[in-house]
Amino acid sequence: MSIYDDFEKTSANHVALSPLSFIKRTALMFPDRDAVIYGDRCYSWSQLYGRAKQLASALNAHGIVKGDTVAILSANTPEMVEAHFGIPMSGAVLNTINTRLDSDTIGYILDHGEAKVFIVDGELAPQAAVAVAERNILIIDIADLQDNLKPNRIGTIDYADFISKGNVNADWDMPADEWDAIALNYTSGSTGRPKGVVYHHRGAYLMSMGVIADWGLPRHPKYLYTVPMFHCNGWCHGWTMAALAGTIICTRTVSPSVVYNAIYDHGVTHFGGAPIVLGMILNAHDNDRKPFDYTVNVMTAGAPPPAAVLEGIEKLGFDVTQVYGLTETYGHTVMSTWNSDWDNLPQDERAIMKSRQGAGMVHTDGLRVVDINGADVPADGKTFGEILIRGNTVMKGYLKNPQATSEAFADGWFRSEDLAVMHANGYVEIKDRLKDIIISGGENISSVEVEGILHRHPSIALAAVVAMRDEKWGEVPCAFVELKDGASATEIEVINFCREHLAGFKRPKKVVFGDLPKTATGKIQKYELRGRI
Repeated sequence: MSIYDDFEKTSANHVALSPLSFIKRTALMFPDRDAVIYGDRCYSWSQLYGRAKQLASALNAHGIVKGDTVAILSANTPEMVEAHFGIPMSGAVLNTINTRLDSDTIGYILDHGEAKVFIVDGELAPQAAVAVAERNILIIDIADLQDNLKPNRIGTIDYADFISKGNVNADWDMPADEWDAIALNYTSGSTGRPKGVVYHHRGAYLMSMGVIADWGLPRHPKYLYTVPMFHCNGWCHGWTMAALAGTIICTRTVSPSVVYNAIYDHGVTHFGGAPIVLGMILNAHDNDRKPFDYTVNVMTAGAPPPAAVLEGIEKLGFDVTQVYGLTETYGHTVMSTWNSDWDNLPQDERAIMKSRQGAGMVHTDGLRVVDINGADVPADGKTFGEILIRGNTVMKGYLKNPQATSEAFADGWFRSEDLAVMHANGYVEIKDRLKDIIISGGENISSVEVEGILHRHPSIALAAVVAMRDEKWGEVPCAFVELKDGASATEIEVINFCREHLAGFKRPKKVVFGDLPKTATGKIQKYELRGRI
């Protein structure tokens, strides 16, 4: 026994880490600074904190207790920001649902996550209405009157009325255990049905602090929320802004004019988004552009952006930092942190360095690329292997799926199922995906799910789906199909068939007819199909 072992953890020297502590501190220190701006709505940090407490106490009054699930289907509005604080303040687990999902999948998520309350954005009410049919759940409507939106209602109470029943000065408790769940996010993974990824308070806290450190964030940044907050809780950046008393500019849609106007009107200093956002800005019409005389910092993730795009957007005054991560890692856990030694490289070489996904962030304990036997590949920038990750921002596990959790955590590391090479400086560069996940606009599409729909077509005997490069979305699905003997079908017929069964972003954008290449055992050779696109 060491002389340093004779100490105990007490409430004086050990407190559970939670990002909820950020808003409490900032509301006290910077009560009047702008926290959220959305059109003509603006809330200070003290007002946002009060509204979050109202939401929490109203949920508790409704019977919500620790461990219950509260789901929300919403665009990036002030209500979505409030949910990230108020729902976990109530002790409940925040379940943000992808706004692009079909009604059947939304219903599955509500059932699987056992949601007790469902907060619904009026614009998304039609698809939510089908999902909640015959389900016993409290539905709260968000009536967003901006942009001339029709306030569709499917619930029994409006959000504003619901939180008005709460107490703006309500007491709430920090989690007693930082391992408690804070959020539930669903990812389609490699199977048809999505898997529920569970985050804990400690991970969300450390992700927020890691972003501050590695992205070099200053106090009071002005952040345009172009990343959907349903996706990995918006990369946890809402909690990060609370830590820095920053200003969140919300937007329902993302377009070049939205980005440029936010920079011009609000002095936006930072925003994040998939490579599709970079392409939109780079190719913006002159009428959409607005002048600015400072550097705007951009974080991008999803399908790796081409070096040419990175080079082009840098010339416009945007400094892009690429990151890599998964839903299972709270979003980004790897960052292409810039090294000043590269400052004097030619611009095309600088773009190549920036196009690499990066090295482990400060909250990432370990990052490896391993071969099929689990041995580290040479750091030569050439040898392929699977990315393995370890750290405090790896999920608790998959909800109600211990087998999948065990498989993901084999040998004490999280298996990403992404193929990459390792460079000598510890930076990884993604090359492919083990299970053929297609990343479109930053969202994962399961090729297996799309293939399952295609196989339901009466004329299709065999189908395979692979990623096809797309200037706008980064990647889109491309379907290869073999028809049954004597059967016929056209590309538009197949796409229309998929339209009846899949969310829009999951539908194939191209259909190629012909015999599919197979191994001797009948396995389709997808690598050969990729070469045909």
